[in-house]
Amino acid sequence: MKFRIDLHVHSKYSGDSNAEPEEIIIQAIESGLQGICFTEHYSYEASGPVERLREKYADSIRIFRGVEFSAEEGHCLVFGVNTDKLADKYMPVQALIKVVSEAGGIVIPSHPYRMGQGMGDLVLRLEGLCAVEGYNGFNMPSYNSMAVEMAKAMGLSYTGGSDAHEPEEAGLCYTEFDDEVTYDNFIELLKKGNYRGIDNRKLGVH
Repeated sequence: MKFRIDLHVHSKYSGDSNAEPEEIIIQAIESGLQGICFTEHYSYEASGPVERLREKYADSIRIFRGVEFSAEEGHCLVFGVNTDKLADKYMPVQALIKVVSEAGGIVIPSHPYRMGQGMGDLVLRLEGLCAVEGYNGFNMPSYNSMAVEMAKAMGLSYTGGSDAHEPEEAGLCYTEFDDEVTYDNFIELLKKGNYRGIDNRKLGVH
């Protein structure tokens, strides 16, 4: 069984969206996803309110949390660590990878070729990555293709996430895992790398 999770979603707690988390969750369920991950901008603790929805939707979907961190060089997704406790909110990405890895988490560069927010070819020189965000729902197809090729060139897996800021955008891109993802094995499976990003827009689903 393939397990589909949208690994990059924003709600009203990101500050640039009016979307209620519950609306996004309902859309994700309707899109056929088994999981959704809220990655609010700058703050891990900002997504805390979604915790109360886990039990309510336990029979339909698993709700995960991460953060979209603004490193000195650009944006990246961080999973498994509360980045709000880091001393430097805009630290260089290689330092971020070191700190997060030592704490048991992972860093995934988000939309690396998006102008102004991505890290571009710098990603090729980073050490300690397990994946690159390949398919991003807000990106032009050419930027996504470049990110996927980057991941392949580095021998890394690539993820998919909608980067949704509105409910109807949830599931536009997602990550397809080969294994069932639980709250206990989420980080382990991300490190393992047996998954791939999927662009639903290419599939004509949306």
